[in-house]
Amino acid sequence: MRPKIQGLHHIALYVSDVERSLAFYRDVMGMELEWRPDPDNVYLTSGTDNLALHRSSEPDLSGRDLRLDHIGFVVPSPGDVDEWARYLEDHGVKLEMAPKTHRDGARSLYFLDPDGVRVQIIHHPPISHG
Repeated sequence: MRPKIQGLHHIALYVSDVERSLAFYRDVMGMELEWRPDPDNVYLTSGTDNLALHRSSEPDLSGRDLRLDHIGFVVPSPGDVDEWARYLEDHGVKLEMAPKTHRDGARSLYFLDPDGVRVQIIHHPPISHG
């Protein structure tokens, strides 16, 4: 019998500048600092998840192959995706893909974090609750 899981609620990223990434995910994305055990590690939450930021020993992560396509933040409604687009642009974040409605009814946009990690804001009907 398969053991139970409660979903995918945690991701850990190597970052080149912990302070810069902390500021981005806290100040732009609205996550809260959960725990900072030392200067090289930060744990943030939106209340239902955990994002770990770990200082990389490599100062330039741009050429690194992490085998990661993107991370996603779920929002309650399709209109929230459009609000995020305006908010991000107002904060100097360039969108990689403008808001788009997908064939499955999901609506999303993409942008890059300070280390080039692709981030998605998505309304996905099966899991978005508003």
